[in-house]
Amino acid sequence: MSESPNFTQNAAACACDARALTFGAIERNAAAFAADRANVVAKNAVTGNGVRAAARVPEQVARNTTVFDIEVKQGDRTDQQRSGRCWMFASLNTMRIRTIEKFNLKTFEFSQAYPLYWDKLEKSNWFFENILDTLDDPRDGRLVSFLLADPVGDGGQWDMFRALVKKYGAVPKEAMPDTACAKNTYEMDAYLTRYLRKCACELRGAHEGGATADELRATKQGMLANVQRLLTICLGEPPKTFEVRLRDTDDKLVLSGTFTPKEFFDRAVGMQLDDYVSVISAPTADKPFGRTYTVDRLGNVVEAGGVRYLNLPADRLKQLATAQLKDGLPVWFGCDVDQSYLQKDGVMDLAAVDVDGLFGFDLDCGFDKAQRLDFGESVMTHAMTLEGVNLDANGAPTLWKVENSWGKDHGKNGFDSLTDDWFGEYVYQVVVDKKYLTADERRAYETEEPIVLAPWDPLGALAD
Repeated sequence: MSESPNFTQNAAACACDARALTFGAIERNAAAFAADRANVVAKNAVTGNGVRAAARVPEQVARNTTVFDIEVKQGDRTDQQRSGRCWMFASLNTMRIRTIEKFNLKTFEFSQAYPLYWDKLEKSNWFFENILDTLDDPRDGRLVSFLLADPVGDGGQWDMFRALVKKYGAVPKEAMPDTACAKNTYEMDAYLTRYLRKCACELRGAHEGGATADELRATKQGMLANVQRLLTICLGEPPKTFEVRLRDTDDKLVLSGTFTPKEFFDRAVGMQLDDYVSVISAPTADKPFGRTYTVDRLGNVVEAGGVRYLNLPADRLKQLATAQLKDGLPVWFGCDVDQSYLQKDGVMDLAAVDVDGLFGFDLDCGFDKAQRLDFGESVMTHAMTLEGVNLDANGAPTLWKVENSWGKDHGKNGFDSLTDDWFGEYVYQVVVDKKYLTADERRAYETEEPIVLAPWDPLGALAD
């Protein structure tokens, strides 16, 4: 039977080491906690309800209206289920409004399983190319370790989705509906990731054994065939052609025929994809505003290249998003969704979650956007669409309407709202038509050689 700890001896030992957490300090802190009524009330509230429920400020939540000065309305809410496809849902939600308006439809939804299939296949090829490019790098070095960490995750960015649509087109939901593996990608991703790491091991081993570049690429093709087999088993075969019949709000047949995916996108959407560009706001010292950036080894479709951003102040992103909304088009945006977010209420609001008041010291305050990026506290985690905005007397935004991709049963019938202050702190990227850029901004985006960021830079985070 073990002896009880001797706290007196332990306390004496701790007192001899200035680095140690002493029992005396622990006792003083516990006594001070118990003497403060607010601490006790906070403890009782949080232990029974959780931090955010206890920190929720009802008066501030009530100020988040459901009526907007400028509003884009489109079809029924979409639901990414247990998958990291938010960037696909957000992208398709910015596209489907064109189909709904063009054909006067009540609602319409594109297949999200279709781009998922091609993204996984393209990401696998992208991964193999990166492995072949780093055969002489140390396996335990930072670069190869980074490549192996998450070679084919669900997440992505607008430029990656644009590359998929330009190459493969798009199809209606009925042409390739979700499967069990599309709705919950965990098992598929786990087995595919395992296989890709095994392939990386084999390719590096073959290189060490003297295989030629042509032999390695032939081996890669066989590996890609296995990836495609796995994806087809999990997601089904993507359609090469499909039948379409769309009826408008008057039940009139407005589009019918047989289409390829690229023909359907051109006919039903007609969006000039290359006109839409990624504008970011990262106010860190190493990323001056007005410059363009790319992230080394970030992408999916090899021949399309990687990502490209124009970095501007947050207020400029707000102006660009407002301009596009005024023209009746939603805006793809990426943010750190879980910050100061009350999911049940559908509210993203710095003042609606008072954790500083709850805990009695600064947690949110005194840590600005640049510092959060630099110290790993915040990155882009989720993509959604802006579909409305309220403006003050001077035309400045105060509140934004957001269409999420988590179904209709959260927030306000599937919609969220975010305050303008929250936008400034936690929105990192918007996608807008480049016609809204100034001449200097457009010149920088289109002609400037982008600054290449490291693969692990915060701006390489993928929305999922």
